[in-house]
Amino acid sequence: MKTSEQFQRLFKSITLPNGVPLDNRFVLSPMVTNSSTSEGYVTEEDLAYAERRAGSAPLQITGAAYIEPYGQLFEYGFSIDDDRSIEGLKKLAQAMKKDGAKAIIQLTHAGRFSKISLKDFGVVYGPSQMELKTPVEHTVLPMSKRKIKHVITQYADATRRAIAAGFDGVEISSAQRLLIQTFFSTFSNERDDEYGPQNLENRSRFGVEVMEAVQKVIDEEAPSDFILGFRGTPEETRGNDIGYSAEEFIDFMNRIMEVSTIHYLATASWGKSIYKQTLRQGKFKGEYMNRVIYDHLSERVPVMATGGINSPEKAMEAMQFADMVGMSTPFVTEPEFVSKLKEGREDEIDLGFTAEEVPDLAIPERAFKDIVELMDIGGSLSEEAREELRKLY
Repeated sequence: MKTSEQFQRLFKSITLPNGVPLDNRFVLSPMVTNSSTSEGYVTEEDLAYAERRAGSAPLQITGAAYIEPYGQLFEYGFSIDDDRSIEGLKKLAQAMKKDGAKAIIQLTHAGRFSKISLKDFGVVYGPSQMELKTPVEHTVLPMSKRKIKHVITQYADATRRAIAAGFDGVEISSAQRLLIQTFFSTFSNERDDEYGPQNLENRSRFGVEVMEAVQKVIDEEAPSDFILGFRGTPEETRGNDIGYSAEEFIDFMNRIMEVSTIHYLATASWGKSIYKQTLRQGKFKGEYMNRVIYDHLSERVPVMATGGINSPEKAMEAMQFADMVGMSTPFVTEPEFVSKLKEGREDEIDLGFTAEEVPDLAIPERAFKDIVELMDIGGSLSEEAREELRKLY
């Protein structure tokens, strides 16, 4: 059997700017399964889950690996903050690459959204002091310049560990209110120094310096085909207010690409059908977010659409303004999504799920603790499937 005519574009090969070929346009996007140890070490469950999906897509990106304990996003996510993590990460990279996929590890710092830092240390850091009431009343501590330099070094050190562990690349995430984004946002950055919100250069400075430091390590230690990806939210809104516009994000990306060679840009945001989101403010108000980004950046870097893509038809729709399509939750319950589509068996794609399928799907026992709530927001899996996943923790 062969791919149906209407979906053939999804199976056209693509070559990344550094010469890395990919057989099709699908990407396994980041998904934290909360199956590592409490210290952040990779477990057998992590490895089994990755190995079961090794053939799902030619480019695969891990869930968030935290670069320091103060930046930990999920309670049982894995860390890349210490050389002791390298041994387990080597096994994870090998599991992901078992069937020929390129394995990317996502490097993250959750900043003020690190619930685990708040729980373990009683503090969280961000660009500026903030008084927050959830999950408990607390103060966000402003990062000193020394702390900023420390975190930039941690991104560089994490990149060095990723190379040592045998990953094919790293992805730096500035999406969905992680630390880098909060420096760029006027919602959360009220500093009065050179990292403050006074102008685009200052707002961009932290992200630019992170990417510059990461690129330096890649230049010094990585093989020539090492992949550097970037994930960002192209517009930040809060009701009718705006933290930054799409045109400001494009300026941010231009600055980043002056100091680093990015091989793909993944767009990400909050809500359902993110790949169809329209911009709320600014020069491009009302236009499709991905179209604006694609029109302005695709000649310089391949663009990946993500968010709510859970059917072949939606994947094709997303490809209007993208070079690749990233999916996460569909691969949880249907690792063979792409192979079935390629073989013309799209009618057999089933995103449903029952507890009896857990062993075959290698879904970890603690899987998706704190994650199903995010699945509820995106709605990529059916309500019935999400309820089954809730029963696992």
